[in-house]
Amino acid sequence: MYLSWTAGRLDRLHARIDAARAALDAQLVRRASVAMELATSSLLDPAASLLLLDAAHAARQAEDEHREVAESQLSLALRAVFEEPEQVAVLVAEPGGEEAVRDLTAAVRRVPMARRFHNDAVRAARAVREHRLVRYFRLAGKAPFPMAFEMDDAPPPALTPEGAPA
Repeated sequence: MYLSWTAGRLDRLHARIDAARAALDAQLVRRASVAMELATSSLLDPAASLLLLDAAHAARQAEDEHREVAESQLSLALRAVFEEPEQVAVLVAEPGGEEAVRDLTAAVRRVPMARRFHNDAVRAARAVREHRLVRYFRLAGKAPFPMAFEMDDAPPPALTPEGAPA
């Protein structure tokens, strides 16, 4: 009975990982899309637009094994472009800038939460899979060992509540 309950629990944890990964992927794609939209909107200076567009495109096109690095590069590019609150204030003053900043802020803030949910699910599944009985009776079946998604997801200071322009 214990083995059956543990196998069911492990199955639910794997389903939770799949759902969390899908949510994380959706948030990462949303962040890259908003960044690309902003980069092509002519609201930013050409150098910032090019930097942001290149990083967002690389993040959207990255293969799974290079995705963490590409997403970290997008985070770095966002921090470089929106380092100072004055840069955001100038962007908000432009026509259509306020909506663009609002969309980007929402997208940038959701990525760390989605990544945290995913990594928490991975941590829980790993804890169950490390039990001796789970390994001995192969209760995980052929499910791959869950891997955490490690990336730099720190938001630009100017897009956080502490750094937002007044």
